[in-house]
Amino acid sequence: MTDQLPPEDTVPAAPELFTWEFAADPYPAYAWLREHAPVRRTRLPSGVEAWLVTRYADARQALADQRLSKNPAHHDEPEHAKGKTGIPGERKAELMTHLLNIDPPDHTRLRRLVSKAFTPRRVAEFADRVQELTDDLIDRFAERGSADLIHEFAFPLPIYAICDLLGVPREDQDDFRDWAGMMIRHGGGPRGGVARSVKKMRGYLAELIHKKREALPAEPAPGEDLISGLIRASDHGEHLTENEAAAMAFILLFAGFETTVNLIGNGTYALLTHPEQRHRLQEALARGDEELLATGVEELLRYDGPVELATWRFATEPLTVGGQEIAPGDPVLVVLAAADRDPERFEDPDILDLGRRDNQHLGYGHGIHYCLGAPLARLEGQTALATLLTRLPDLRLAADPDELRWRGGLIMRGLRTLPVEFTPPAQ
Repeated sequence: MTDQLPPEDTVPAAPELFTWEFAADPYPAYAWLREHAPVRRTRLPSGVEAWLVTRYADARQALADQRLSKNPAHHDEPEHAKGKTGIPGERKAELMTHLLNIDPPDHTRLRRLVSKAFTPRRVAEFADRVQELTDDLIDRFAERGSADLIHEFAFPLPIYAICDLLGVPREDQDDFRDWAGMMIRHGGGPRGGVARSVKKMRGYLAELIHKKREALPAEPAPGEDLISGLIRASDHGEHLTENEAAAMAFILLFAGFETTVNLIGNGTYALLTHPEQRHRLQEALARGDEELLATGVEELLRYDGPVELATWRFATEPLTVGGQEIAPGDPVLVVLAAADRDPERFEDPDILDLGRRDNQHLGYGHGIHYCLGAPLARLEGQTALATLLTRLPDLRLAADPDELRWRGGLIMRGLRTLPVEFTPPAQ
């Protein structure tokens, strides 16, 4: 009898991350990481090294662990990494003091000031305006029988909505659309284009805050815009500096538009490539049953959500995540897209099921930094998808899925374009 050789190592090689192929479908690579290296130190395309956390339980722990600070001052950054975390240009534009970059107690104070703008009641009052914007945008391309749903629909809808909420005058909102478009177009390329747009936004917001402060009435009107509310809080002893007010308005715009662009774009794409789920939703809407719409948007957030990685965190002391020791000053990136496909937490995680019930996804984060604008994003997502499927019932892709390109970048996940065709509504 001959000696038997030991079995060959059957663990496949580590996948290559952050390529264009990876961007098109990162989920197989994330499955490998969850199984073989759930907390892995990785060199990012910028040259910065960070820990990637990919399992649901570890992700949820990390998102709530206050030893992982949001303040970039805690980053033990080498010289070559300086300025390569966070939003390009925010440091030079003095826009750092916003909710994504600060910890308690300042985070608690600023979040309390702005949270009243995103209460369920306030968002419900905004529903008619979101529906009006949605119908107006569809009207612009409905007779044509074709559209690019990213640039003509998913992108402008949240821009105009958040501008209305902030109190940006209608005549200035197209400028914001241009600046926001620059941010999206440069998502995976040079940071200079984004930084220039950030600088322009900063200048505009400073001027708008000054004008609103001069014209602020003694008593707030019902439904007062958010910037006026921030000024009023500042002027009544809440110690909100002008830089904090500008940074708050900026981050609500920055964080409040691209996430919703991607929710609508990714969600529509998922429905068009899963016709049985799309027809299931259309039938429910035709019956006037909106329950499936609500659970469906949550499932779309889990299945292919708009935020791939949670924003930067930095260890303030030694800690252990998923059995891995992390040193003070190390950056940590929680991979929401990987956690939300974890089979240890979700049954059949790679299957899209609009009726999924046990769906505590991490698409809006977890802990004290849970997305403040989640109620508004849900409203916009539900309104956009329901109106598209109702008004354009035979909506279909006008390109092969393999031809579509996803925007590069680290944090967000979204399509560059989404060409569609449909039968123009009868006049």
